[in-house]
Amino acid sequence: MLRLIPAIAGFIIGIFSTLAVHAQQPLFTTSKVDGTDGVYTFRYQNSLSMFIVTPAGVIVTDPIGYGRPQAVQTYLEEIRKITDKPIKYVLYSHHHFDHIAGGKPFKDAGAKFISHKRAKERLVQLADPHTIIPDETFDKTRSITLGGTTIEMIYMGINHSDSTVVMRLPKEKIIFTVDTVAAGQFPGRGMIDSYPIEWEAFLQKLYTMEWERLIPGHPGVKDRLGTKQDVQTALNVLQTASAAVKAEAQQGKCWDPVEKEMRLPQFASMPGYEGGLPFVLRRYCGLWGRGT
Repeated sequence: MLRLIPAIAGFIIGIFSTLAVHAQQPLFTTSKVDGTDGVYTFRYQNSLSMFIVTPAGVIVTDPIGYGRPQAVQTYLEEIRKITDKPIKYVLYSHHHFDHIAGGKPFKDAGAKFISHKRAKERLVQLADPHTIIPDETFDKTRSITLGGTTIEMIYMGINHSDSTVVMRLPKEKIIFTVDTVAAGQFPGRGMIDSYPIEWEAFLQKLYTMEWERLIPGHPGVKDRLGTKQDVQTALNVLQTASAAVKAEAQQGKCWDPVEKEMRLPQFASMPGYEGGLPFVLRRYCGLWGRGT
């Protein structure tokens, strides 16, 4: 029993530390991206979305309303504090509910929903009552120009999902990509159903694309936007984890002892490392230990 006391004390301290951090952060924030005329981010808890205000209307990305319909209503209210222009489009980053569920208030406001064709195929199959089925889809690229602003929706193959779209604002040199590049954080749950080999190829292509700032689907460290260095870091994490697990898997060490014993100490200082490492190791054990 005495041996458990330090562990219990550490667990309690960790809980209160986590609560203190969340208590310091407001439930939601809306911020204009520096140097732009009408590009904004909307954060609700740990989810981040982007919207663009133009003289002809508003382009919205992921509603981020999974399990919290109040977030979508707040999102709409925050937009209305800035403009009374109509909501013209809602653009889906990919088909995962944690980012795109809850869009009904935007649909009721008259928005047209657009996604990659794979996203619609998945959503039709899943028939989630809280997620709006896209009105339009595309295969490779789709450009939307509204009120003098152009946004490009670009499909670059499978990575975190099989329907992920990179949204690029060419004039502003900004991209919005969700769950593919964590701005300064170690990857975690997003590894569960990912395509690791293709994800690496995606990151290499993303690095060569013309852009300067990246808006991620989850806030970066200290709410900063992403950079090309973050893309390199993400690629380094995936390649390092892949090589380490592959060597052990080929000796029959997946799932155990890799999941219980392996560490990647060179990344231990990254936020999210302790919680994310098991997800990374399990996914690469699936790839190199089972071929899945």
